[in-house]
Amino acid sequence: MSKIDPSLRPVPPSPLMIRLSPLAGLSMLAFMAVGLVACIWAMVTGKVDLWPDHLDWQAVRNGEITHHIAHELSHVAVAQEAANLERALSWLTLGDTGARVRTGCPGWLFLSDEMRIYPHARSNAEAHAAKVAAVRDWLAARNIRLLVLTVPDKSRMAADQLCGLPRAAQLAGRLDAWDGQLRQAGIVTVNPVAALQALGSGTFLRTDTHWSEQGAEAVAQRLGAAVLASGVAPSPPQSLHRSVLPAARRPGDLVRLAGLETLPERLQPEGERVAASTFEQRGETSAGSDDDLFGDAQLPNVALIGTSFSRNSNFVPFLEQAIGAPVGNFAKDGGEFSGAAKAYFTSEAFRQTPPQLLIWEINERDVQKPFVDDLTLP
Repeated sequence: MSKIDPSLRPVPPSPLMIRLSPLAGLSMLAFMAVGLVACIWAMVTGKVDLWPDHLDWQAVRNGEITHHIAHELSHVAVAQEAANLERALSWLTLGDTGARVRTGCPGWLFLSDEMRIYPHARSNAEAHAAKVAAVRDWLAARNIRLLVLTVPDKSRMAADQLCGLPRAAQLAGRLDAWDGQLRQAGIVTVNPVAALQALGSGTFLRTDTHWSEQGAEAVAQRLGAAVLASGVAPSPPQSLHRSVLPAARRPGDLVRLAGLETLPERLQPEGERVAASTFEQRGETSAGSDDDLFGDAQLPNVALIGTSFSRNSNFVPFLEQAIGAPVGNFAKDGGEFSGAAKAYFTSEAFRQTPPQLLIWEINERDVQKPFVDDLTLP
């Protein structure tokens, strides 16, 4: 009969643990009871809605229903306070930033989604590329040209600030493979990596997902050159004057995603100071002709759909400077691959005054995610 390794035997609880266990159990029971009452009260008062707007079997299979319920319950006051307390203690004691944020070199935070490996990544990217091609064809039938801008990962452009944070080797060719798929389909693309490499890690903000103004300006100039070479003359003419404000603290969205924004500033990850730009239109746009009854000639003929990258660090004003004309910005925060496209293509703005050139800004980190064809072309 074999002997049992003493190290594998369960350790009996100490007398102190035995005395404290009822208190721990009662504390947990009280906390769960308070949470249950808070959730029921939030449902009765209409502060949360556990029933999704759209319910089908695909949503059930994909876990969208449970995700919706968890998202709604996270808005309950008790849950929010408990989550804030847990995140604060984890950060202050262990330096932990949670599941969505990773720490690199001192002062640098990265979005964990950028480094995630997805099953069937190649076929997912192919499906996304096929959808872009379908949109291109749909727009072409309406005499609208498409230009795709792919935003590279922060962890790609600021790799020197990872400090041991792993980025899988199979992600190295993701951006080039995506660009190749689009080009093979005959889609005009803009890859801003070369323009950003000259700036190094300064192309992105340290504690934010998004690029810095230096990075936004470099990409805008690269994209602006592609717009001017597209065969569409941006209009109406516009001249912008740039002024730079004194440096001020800029809160980073990765601090918020890590659940640390409720801490005093001195206890949060080291913040950064940014000298933000402001833009002022100089001169007057030319008056419309007598035939322009509704003033449509003074509306931009270049439009932009995309994500929060197009709504941060003055990217659009830099682009407007580069092309000498205004840009209709229909980007959407949190829109991911198709959110802004869905909203724009069903909007009155698109139906009544469609552009001659549409820029579609897409994040590198989204192209290999599981493809869900939720973009129905009207």
